[in-house]
Amino acid sequence: MSLEVGSPVEGLALPLTDVPDPVFSQAMVGPGTAVRPTGGPSDAVAPIDGTVETLHPHAFVIKAASGTAILVHLGIDTVKLKGEGFTLHVAKGDAVRAGQKIASWDPAKVESHGYSAVCPVVALDMAPEALADIREDGQVLFGDPLFSVDG
Repeated sequence: MSLEVGSPVEGLALPLTDVPDPVFSQAMVGPGTAVRPTGGPSDAVAPIDGTVETLHPHAFVIKAASGTAILVHLGIDTVKLKGEGFTLHVAKGDAVRAGQKIASWDPAKVESHGYSAVCPVVALDMAPEALADIREDGQVLFGDPLFSVDG
């Protein structure tokens, strides 16, 4: 069975190798893609139906019923902002639907602090060959397919 992973933010899709952090660009936590957000204040939405397994102001993991876990990281090194500029709309353990608002943030503000606003979207602990139809270019809107995961 294949799980479609939608874009959690609006912006420009790009290859994971373009993310300015080796943990993501070298797929150390898993394969995926990334989105460079466009515009100012925005929301980040759930990429899949599932349960909020991990929740930080700058990052979250949604785990599907199948066991597949998708990590969304809002910007690079944004943990250093200690939650400033991020607002959470769910709690750890909540059941969420794809497209449901998880957090609000401002990519332009992240960049004003000297950090990249690029958002890696990663299938945790998966082999690269488990992903198909990976979107690595072009404009994406909330929920547009980024990749699918077999398993």
